[in-house]
Amino acid sequence: MKKNPTSIIGFLCVLAILGIIYATMMPQYVSREEEALAEFSTERALNQVEIIAQKPHYVGTTNHELVANYLKLELNRIGLETSVQEGFTLNDKGLLVKSKNILARIKGTNNTKALLLLSHYDSAPHSFSKGASDDASGVATILEGIRAFLYSKQPQKNDIIILFSDAEELGLNGAALFVNKHPWAKDVGLVLNFEARGSSGPSYMLMETNKGNQALVKEFANAKTSYPVSNSLMYSIYKMLPNDTDLTVFREQGNIQGFNFAFIDGHYNYHTQQDDVQHLNKMTLAHQGTYLMPLLKYFSNIDLNATNSTEDEVYFTVPFSFINYPFSWVMPMTLIALGLLVIFIFVGKAKHMVNFREIFKGFVPLLGSVIISGLVTFLGWKIVLQIYPQYTDLLNGFTYNGHAYIGAFVTLSIAICFAFYHHFSEIKVTMNHFVAPLLLWIIINAFIANNLTGAGFLIIPVYFGIILFGIYVLTQHNSLVLNLLFSIPALAIVAPFIVMFPIGLGLKILYGSAVLTVLLFGLMLPVFGSFIKKGIWTMFFFAISIAFFVYAGSNSGYEHGKAKSNSLLYVYNANTNSAVWTTYDVNLDDWTKSYLGEKNQKAVGLNSLPIASKYNSGFTYSAIAPVVDVPKPTIAFLKDSVVGNNRYLKIKITPNRKVNRYDIFANPKMTLYNFKANGVSTSGAKTNRLEHDGMKILCYYVVGNEPLVMDFYINKSSIFDMDLLESSFDLMTNPLLKVKPRSDWMMPTPFVLNDAVVIQQKIKRYVAPVAPIVTAPVKDSLTIVKDSLKPVLKTE
Repeated sequence: MKKNPTSIIGFLCVLAILGIIYATMMPQYVSREEEALAEFSTERALNQVEIIAQKPHYVGTTNHELVANYLKLELNRIGLETSVQEGFTLNDKGLLVKSKNILARIKGTNNTKALLLLSHYDSAPHSFSKGASDDASGVATILEGIRAFLYSKQPQKNDIIILFSDAEELGLNGAALFVNKHPWAKDVGLVLNFEARGSSGPSYMLMETNKGNQALVKEFANAKTSYPVSNSLMYSIYKMLPNDTDLTVFREQGNIQGFNFAFIDGHYNYHTQQDDVQHLNKMTLAHQGTYLMPLLKYFSNIDLNATNSTEDEVYFTVPFSFINYPFSWVMPMTLIALGLLVIFIFVGKAKHMVNFREIFKGFVPLLGSVIISGLVTFLGWKIVLQIYPQYTDLLNGFTYNGHAYIGAFVTLSIAICFAFYHHFSEIKVTMNHFVAPLLLWIIINAFIANNLTGAGFLIIPVYFGIILFGIYVLTQHNSLVLNLLFSIPALAIVAPFIVMFPIGLGLKILYGSAVLTVLLFGLMLPVFGSFIKKGIWTMFFFAISIAFFVYAGSNSGYEHGKAKSNSLLYVYNANTNSAVWTTYDVNLDDWTKSYLGEKNQKAVGLNSLPIASKYNSGFTYSAIAPVVDVPKPTIAFLKDSVVGNNRYLKIKITPNRKVNRYDIFANPKMTLYNFKANGVSTSGAKTNRLEHDGMKILCYYVVGNEPLVMDFYINKSSIFDMDLLESSFDLMTNPLLKVKPRSDWMMPTPFVLNDAVVIQQKIKRYVAPVAPIVTAPVKDSLTIVKDSLKPVLKTE
């Protein structure tokens, strides 16, 4: 590119800076098993994961009980006395289960409030998930961290409570059982919760507070973790959305705040058969350890009563640093930035270095790039889905080659930027055109200040850009080194979001990454705008984008370890004595077609009783199945009486086979009052009326084949109309059905009721059939049988 190598040098420097930023987000080494016993060892933690995640261990299985017993033994082995809390809970979504929490407590020397370490030990049901990442990794992190902490004989003022909660995957029921029923709950001042929503990548810190985060932010900063990755934008969005971690229960039902630590990359393994030790990234597990150890030492020795506050703070991380300041600074910082930029513009105008016409012309390539990149990416992903319909098989929305698509659309967006600036900008007016992105960023930050204050840190790279523009105006000096130096904050703060958004929210949000790429390009215009031969750079990035697309296309298939998810259920309708095979799949494969046929017959009527799932999946296709002798449950009306205007009912449903789940439905016109299931009412219910969404009133996950007992009353004029679905998760092993195994490049679809044998049945009183009465023919008593009368002889 001419004889001037500055363009290539600038490009290589940007790559190097990005490499350093991503490399320093998490550890790049693994502590070995021979690590000092007083230190956290990733290898020792991984050994724990291997033991816990040998097999699926969802609630109600033998393996679940084995894992619970193992955790008790491990806590005993490191010198702790354990206890078990067991009981039924019914959450506000109608999820009923008997949870079994494993607990231990380490007494402190001068307790203020207890520090609680939290992870759940149950794995996800339905999908044969071994739960290595979610959440054996969290349990192992705590086991190894507590072992090292006790061995090192660290000073400790506060009590430390260890809670391995149960039934998190079902409805956070174990956490609710602890918060509402355990006497230790009132002692807790802070929670550290270790979670996973993927199998790799950095672990993000996310706070949960009912009021302000100021005290927690400052204490977290004081703890000095090695690799903090977090920001208050995530905090602000998180507070606006419905959340579903155990820590949410502590905050909502116990007014107890805390920190979540969770990794989200490798999202395609989440809740699947591939959530095993082989897919868990060791560096990610090490990252969890780098959070726990300093936080455990710090929070076990401070006054946890002082961690409450009403004010919020902006915070963000850059390599090895955690930066924070008050929310109240956000708007003033935005206004000051605008004032500084205006001052520098007029100084530049006075010095004939700035031209208003050129400033306005700078919006042409900027806005053109934003609009075209966003549209191309939005429509481009739609086209990709048409070309590769199998991508919809993964319900979480992130494909195995998802990172390649991020690379493809990001580099395509950069190519579009270079194309626009090639046609509408020249090197000599680069700093004039730099004003446009600075102004746009200030406008964005003004909106943020009023609507999403947690993102207020995005003004920081704008300040560096304004200062760089000011240096140019005041000194008439502009160099590649200076431009690169002042671009580092933009790369460090903005670039990670480009990757994080589609990983966390799915590839459907790729257009957001494209727009953010253009906005970042604008902040780096002093670097990229000085590139010679922008047309060649356009073709260069376009070629890289094409290479990413080709790579993604060539890796669009399935294989062992990157499996296709599919689903199959056997549904027997006891009301009609008929059965069907059914699926949620849109794209059928050879395995599902062997049961559902080639005609893809729609699943008519099967969605009348909607089964709850994370993505509201409905049945798509069905086919007639043979009717086999699956034992139906016994339904007994223990009470059915009318008092005044109310009809009181107590119904017991007893399984006659090994079952895992009951789904109970009621006609929406039938209102239920004082509803109890297995003796418990809905947690946090404000009235005696059962609130439910549509027909579904209850989902009961069965432990030990324990019957379901429902106790409630209805208006006596209401028509009693209830249904049940009884499910056993044994489709693949049921000898009556003899379903063939999946190929090794297939796996059960997660997030839905899958691989199940289901009975659909009306809930109604059983009436024994009445035997017909056989009556003897009635004989007339006056009928005289022939010759039955004998003559009477008179004697003389």
